[in-house]
Amino acid sequence: MLSVVEGIFLFIAIIESILGVLGNGIIGLVNCTDCVKNKFSMLGFILSGLAISRICLIWLVIINGFMQLFSPDTYCSGKLIEYISYMWAIINQSSIWFATSLNIFYFLRIANFSHYVFLWLKSRINRILLLLVGSFFNDHKMKTRNTTCPFKTVKSEYFIHQVLLNLGVIFFFILSLITCFLLIISLWRHNRQMQSNATGFRDPSTEAHVKAMKVLISFIILFILYFIGLAILMSYFAAPENKLLVIFGMITTTIYPWGHSFILILGNSKLKQASLRVLQQLKCCEKGGKHGSEGQMGVLLLSVLF
Repeated sequence: MLSVVEGIFLFIAIIESILGVLGNGIIGLVNCTDCVKNKFSMLGFILSGLAISRICLIWLVIINGFMQLFSPDTYCSGKLIEYISYMWAIINQSSIWFATSLNIFYFLRIANFSHYVFLWLKSRINRILLLLVGSFFNDHKMKTRNTTCPFKTVKSEYFIHQVLLNLGVIFFFILSLITCFLLIISLWRHNRQMQSNATGFRDPSTEAHVKAMKVLISFIILFILYFIGLAILMSYFAAPENKLLVIFGMITTTIYPWGHSFILILGNSKLKQASLRVLQQLKCCEKGGKHGSEGQMGVLLLSVLF
């Protein structure tokens, strides 16, 4: 049985998961609909893939946490850990790949450099992103071969296995750091040019720079929190009796997939309008008395953010 404090923290983790599914569901639905109605766009593909991978990531975190809390014997049986680790490797790396691709997309579309390498990359943005797709799938195939053999649930082996599975993520995270740094340089140079021309600061290019930087910086901060949460969850084998530690790891881990999704929604007028329409429909359902508890929960969660 859980204590009162553990129950409260578990409730917070569940609320975060609901927020994440709602936010990413809106992003995925809007962009998938646009891809069906209109012609294919790379941005729509990236946002749709990012939303779907994050929904899967949230479910995996919750299932993993609940198994650790309420069925530790089954969780430590061996095969289950192997399957969860395999799914984690696929979903985690697909999520970070789509997020990195989104960061690169914003950088190449918004940044302003006159260097021929940047101009060459900017003119071939779709090819660059497709090249990242190839690198992701090649890395995934290598990890598939490395994880097909059964592994034993020894504490040290489990920890080493998790570290090795997440090594490929470092490359994509470094790319995000580089694009964020270059975008800051681009904004600084643009502001200096605007000052010299005495035309003001809040022009459309500056606004685009600031919005893109908010997305990139928030991604970096939230992703660091995400890895802190993963480290806490992996410490389960060191202290399996500490349920509060597992729940806190769930809370810290799920901040990334739901927090970044709502930052994307608030920074995109189309996604924000779609979210407001969902909020209005939930209010109508609440007034009509249909699905009352679900409507009240949805209204409460979305009202806090919008």
